[in-house]
Amino acid sequence: MEYQLKSVQQHGVDERTTLTSNNRLELLLFRLGSARKGAARGLYGINVFKIREIATMPELTPIAGSPEHLAGAVDIRGQIIPVIDIGSMIGSVSEKPPGILLVTEFSRGTQALAVEEVEDIVRLEWSEVLSAESSGTTGYVTGVARINPGTENARLAQLLDVEQIMRDAFPEQHTEVRADAVGEAVRLAGGRILAADDSGFARALIGQALTALEVPHVIAHNGQAAWTILQQMAADAQNEGIPVRDKVSLVITDLEMPEMDGFMLTRKIKADQRLKHLPVLIHSSLSGSANEAHARNAGANGYVSKFAPAELSAAIRKALAA
Repeated sequence: MEYQLKSVQQHGVDERTTLTSNNRLELLLFRLGSARKGAARGLYGINVFKIREIATMPELTPIAGSPEHLAGAVDIRGQIIPVIDIGSMIGSVSEKPPGILLVTEFSRGTQALAVEEVEDIVRLEWSEVLSAESSGTTGYVTGVARINPGTENARLAQLLDVEQIMRDAFPEQHTEVRADAVGEAVRLAGGRILAADDSGFARALIGQALTALEVPHVIAHNGQAAWTILQQMAADAQNEGIPVRDKVSLVITDLEMPEMDGFMLTRKIKADQRLKHLPVLIHSSLSGSANEAHARNAGANGYVSKFAPAELSAAIRKALAA
């Protein structure tokens, strides 16, 4: 039996535009084991836009010498896809094997996540998702979503840091960014580069790339934090009688972030008379022409898929030159 993702397959590009234009997301909720024996099973969420399909768990083929948390591989319509046992990765305790396969596409790759069961698809605003820092969670969680707050059906869902999961599942594919991977240093005419990303692993990689480029930078943990920093920079520049570009030269932002996503952050920058001339680069694991079109419509000056340091470097140079 295969599950149909109505929100992706039937609504398509127009529906994505409506959601992202209003700082909203559609979240697929699923269950894993409990955090400890005897506790309730954990409720988790992933953006529907990352999911290609959902199917009952087929027979897995174990891969000799594979990483610890790689459950095996499956053949789906001629494509061999690795299956990640995220339950064991995050340390959940389960009384039954995973029964559902989430086939996902992001960061230019296709992989499947093994989960116990799919529960629901919900829509909510990014403002209803608390960042990991503010909610006191760490590890593999980037945020906590409040589902139906204030009602008898209220519950919390944890948003997993998929970038961190991929790094730990396939460590050989994710190494530190070296200077020779990004090219020669970038000379900024004005201030620092501001980057925003909710994934701790992504922030580390961005920081390594910007350090390799020898550019001063500051990194925020979500779009709301980045917007607060930009507002302060704009106010400081105005008080000092200098251009905002003397405070910040470029903004790099992820798309999926608690409290304020990258689309909304970009639109707010371009609507602010003090900031609208700042170049904005979207740096996201959400791939595809539809997302790039949304980024352009929001006013972004470029779109770079994670994680390609050389391409990010080239996009930074292009945006600064323009």
